[in-house]
Amino acid sequence: MDAPAKIAVVGTGYVGLTTGACFAHLGHQVVCVDIDIDKVQRLSVGDVPIFEAGLAELVEEGLNTGRLAFVANTGVGVRDADFVYLCVPTPPSTDREGNADSSAGLVDLRALESAAREVGLHVRAGAVVVNKSTVPVGSARLVAKAMGRSDVTVVSNPEFLREGSAVSDFLFPDRVVIGATDRGAAQRVAKLHQRSAAPTIITDPATAETSKYAANAFLATKLSFVNTIAAVCEAVGANVADVLSVLGHDKRIGSECLTPGPGWGGSCFPKDTQALVRMAADAGYDYSLLRGVLAANDEQFNRVVNKVAAVVDLARATIAMLGLAFKAGTDDTRNSPALAIAERLLAAGARVQAYDPAVTRVEGTNIALARDAYAACEGAEVLLVVTEWDEFKTLDVAQLAGVMSALNVVDARNIMDAEALLRHGFDYQCIGRG
Repeated sequence: MDAPAKIAVVGTGYVGLTTGACFAHLGHQVVCVDIDIDKVQRLSVGDVPIFEAGLAELVEEGLNTGRLAFVANTGVGVRDADFVYLCVPTPPSTDREGNADSSAGLVDLRALESAAREVGLHVRAGAVVVNKSTVPVGSARLVAKAMGRSDVTVVSNPEFLREGSAVSDFLFPDRVVIGATDRGAAQRVAKLHQRSAAPTIITDPATAETSKYAANAFLATKLSFVNTIAAVCEAVGANVADVLSVLGHDKRIGSECLTPGPGWGGSCFPKDTQALVRMAADAGYDYSLLRGVLAANDEQFNRVVNKVAAVVDLARATIAMLGLAFKAGTDDTRNSPALAIAERLLAAGARVQAYDPAVTRVEGTNIALARDAYAACEGAEVLLVVTEWDEFKTLDVAQLAGVMSALNVVDARNIMDAEALLRHGFDYQCIGRG
């Protein structure tokens, strides 16, 4: 292996912390920078505030070996670095009231510009600054302009990390994409990933930046397609599981992301799909296909609510919601289908009692959090499964029947034991079966 690189990572969210911990695991010397002093102090003693499989162990390893450090001072963090990774938030722009407005497709790049300006004051000549955040086309130029340094190269290296499997995705990626106008700088970044043996695609910055949006938009399209097929299956009396098995065996389609559910969400898919629609519109192309994908996802939220409304009067009902995170394996509730559905139920007058094994707090909502799944079901007329946690697959059906006031289940993830529920007198509904 070549001599370890000195790497600075600016931002310690899901992407930044995973990037820093994994590079340290690969033998590099890493300093992670964050403006949140309390967070830096917690991370410096191995207290990882993010629920992500394997991440806490890698942080502890990095601290113990001395290859990983955390600082709140950007100058200290980047001054000796060979590579500086920008992993700061790029959320949807806010509206006039300060609320995030992802539907506009605009991305708030203020944190990125601020970080670039600060890095430009301290980074050494010859270093490579790497855009890791998901950013619109042209952001490599924006970072270069904000730094104001002709002796520093900016490279785009979009992340393709899935929450819940981010560590594995970083260490064993499907591909590494690097966009640069300086091929030598691109090859230097590529060498950092040489142990993964993944295909490396070196291209220009605009293409690299577009590739991340294209990947997420395609996955969102696939998920929306599956949910619309599930609706067709319900209408004609077909079994969606078997239909999708047929599709999955087609090598042109593949079996990944062919699972029906309550709709898709998270920090990336909604924001990135809207952003690609906006970028296309700004360039003169009406991306009607993706607008349809977004509309289909909103409709899926409504379809789940309608399933609940078909068995109870929402204005008087108590609903037990199992799952708040946007998917299993994470505590992230950003753009969670569970919250979108809960908002609709609450607006209709229902009481929502929820449990999620990783989520202990939800701000700005009237959802009542329960200590476990059975407590969430106490007195409920409907049990609604929204997140696919394994523990929901093995709940004691007899115990559920004993605490609920009416025996109705809407399984929006198709994970519960339908036969056991029916044997105990439950009315059972799922996605994609009549």
